[in-house]
Amino acid sequence: MGTKEDVRSRLNIADVIGEYVQLTPAGKGRLKGLCPFHKEKSPSFQVDTEQGYFYCFGCKAGGDVFSFVQRTENLSFGDALRKLAEKAGVQVEAKYGEKSSRDLYDVNAFALAYFREHLQGPALEYLKRRGLSDETIAAFELGYAPDGWDGLLKLARTRSVAERQLLEAGLLIENPENGRVYDRFRGRVMFPIRDHLGRLVGFGGRVLDDSKPKYLNTPETEAFKKGELLYGLDKARTRLKEDAELVVVEGYMDVITMHQHGFTGAVASLGTALTAEHATLLERLGVTKIRLMFDSDDAGRKATLTGLDQVIGTRFEVSAHRISGGKDAADALLEQGTQAIEKALEDGLDEVTVRYQNSTAKFNINTPEGKRAILMELLPRMMINESLDFTNAPATNLRRIVAHGLDISEDRLREWIDSKAKRKALSDTHMIAMSNSRQEEDRELALLRQLLVDPSLLAKLDGSMPWRNEAVRKVMLAAQGARSPEEILDVFRGQPEEQLLIRLMFEGRDSGTISKAHAQQYEQKVTAYAAAAVDDIQVTLSIDSMRSEVDFLKKQVVSAAPAEQLGLLKQIQELQRAIEAEKRGRRGHA
Repeated sequence: MGTKEDVRSRLNIADVIGEYVQLTPAGKGRLKGLCPFHKEKSPSFQVDTEQGYFYCFGCKAGGDVFSFVQRTENLSFGDALRKLAEKAGVQVEAKYGEKSSRDLYDVNAFALAYFREHLQGPALEYLKRRGLSDETIAAFELGYAPDGWDGLLKLARTRSVAERQLLEAGLLIENPENGRVYDRFRGRVMFPIRDHLGRLVGFGGRVLDDSKPKYLNTPETEAFKKGELLYGLDKARTRLKEDAELVVVEGYMDVITMHQHGFTGAVASLGTALTAEHATLLERLGVTKIRLMFDSDDAGRKATLTGLDQVIGTRFEVSAHRISGGKDAADALLEQGTQAIEKALEDGLDEVTVRYQNSTAKFNINTPEGKRAILMELLPRMMINESLDFTNAPATNLRRIVAHGLDISEDRLREWIDSKAKRKALSDTHMIAMSNSRQEEDRELALLRQLLVDPSLLAKLDGSMPWRNEAVRKVMLAAQGARSPEEILDVFRGQPEEQLLIRLMFEGRDSGTISKAHAQQYEQKVTAYAAAAVDDIQVTLSIDSMRSEVDFLKKQVVSAAPAEQLGLLKQIQELQRAIEAEKRGRRGHA
């Protein structure tokens, strides 16, 4: 039996790491590439072939070939050693305590051979009827568990496979009352389930009739943990280097049929929602987009999205897609061909939009309490994940939607979300400070007050400003061409706006003094203040316009080709500098 050093001596670390990272020469005995453990745009990851180690100057990850495989594949040392030993052609004896998972794989392989041998008659006809080719049936190793209580058990006894091993693998069931053991899977089409490394960890079985349960899976074992597994991921991961997107469908047949028709990024969860454990695995494999494709209606699709673990939403761009007619993927492909799937993938519901819609349906958007509840519910989804690309498109998109929908300042919202406070409480003061409407309407009333003092200031406005205060909007519209406050007031004689105008005119003309000199000073100050108020409104519009352009460019960066991204990023930086300059200018004139 070989040892760790035997395996190491037969492998070139650059060859092993080269299967995961594109390496280029960086000097004698050294190679460099983009680090697989954190996102970077310039290579800081190096491999020393003479010393047999790797090191990243960015995230400080380092070690030998075994630690690299452990970290990359999320393996224990024993599993990493066995994986590399197999590559090197060395047999390594498992240590005590490392045998359990290996034994389960071997017992499952024994059962798979039994199921494959019995795939004939009605079971094979069923698969053919579902449109599967011989090549697909072979590629996915489909089989059949015959009727009868102990077919697998009898075979095991002739092959020296212990009942205990079959029980531990979940292939047998023991009756607690009489101690009798019998086959778990009987009269079912069998779908072998492999983990992302291709290890046979368990099975799923489907009945050929209408009996219940329709599907039956291997129970939780040392190797089979359904909250960490995705059916078909061992095959789908081969395309992730070309396209970092997965399509999650509902069942085994959906996955298999999708792969047969060229949609090789299809996987399925094993009866569970996507979990934080799934997120950790998929992120490590380089997945950036997840498309959920189910045969449910719109309500079910929304429920699926909002029920996602928050970790999934913060780490991936997630959308939900429904096939026309409510069909599942397998039936749609059989009856309509690939166009049905292509059309479904073209249209989908964005996860963050659905979260916002569902939240606003639960709480009153027109009250401070309702807005507070919405913000607190959506806070985890609006948090920026620092380990991702700087754009963090889903979280940024939700912030924009929330700010617009709740009529609050996006800047103030961002400050609150990004604050380092452990408890992000929202007091009434916080809510008032975030409100756009109150601040904007107060500013609009202040501007109107000054215009009543000097109507000539109207000429500085371009007539396209979107007034929030309805009374201000009406007055501004009626005031066009007016030469004096009295002319403006005449338009609103006897109308509700008249009292507002009288009050504002009184406030604007009340100098608090009686001397002529002081009155002249007051008028000069009023004129200067009015001009500054107009400029302030115009600067605010300019800043808002530039922020909208920044948001638009950030969305383009996400989908742009690498060659275009640099130019877009430069535009974003220039706009952000211009925004800061406008802010400083406004503060300097305040």
